[in-house]
Amino acid sequence: MNTKNKLKKMKKYFNGLTVLVASAWVGGMWAAGYIAAPVLFQALPDKALAGMVAGKLFAVAAYMGLICALYLLLYFYLARGKEVLRQGIFWIVVVMMTLTLVGQFGMQPLLADLKLQALPQYVMESPYAGQFRFWHGVSSIIFLVQSLLGAVLLLKVFGKKS
Repeated sequence: MNTKNKLKKMKKYFNGLTVLVASAWVGGMWAAGYIAAPVLFQALPDKALAGMVAGKLFAVAAYMGLICALYLLLYFYLARGKEVLRQGIFWIVVVMMTLTLVGQFGMQPLLADLKLQALPQYVMESPYAGQFRFWHGVSSIIFLVQSLLGAVLLLKVFGKKS
């Protein structure tokens, strides 16, 4: 096999990997936020336990998302060079990654701190319930925006492959 065919095969492999990585990121995020978390709160009688497990799921999804984002940013840069800075798909990944960082390292510690301050009460039955509701709402909006951007990312990634 000559060098040109090897490069073509490698490019096809990394294009396919890009589809899988973007799908894993967005699918994992959606599964945690729109399937697993609601099921936990509906199925478990202990809402504090449901929140703790959901928080762990969101953390796993966030770390997976950061790894996926780094791969995608590197792939787009290597494939397109500095031209990538003019492409929407690159900036979608940057914004999604930023929102992941804000959610995981900004919102989640804030919510965890409010839960700790509420102890021994469940936070929603404590004087911190209003603050918790507010910041949880902010976190939910961030997640929704990230989810919508994820849909656009998938449409762009899959659109390039067809």
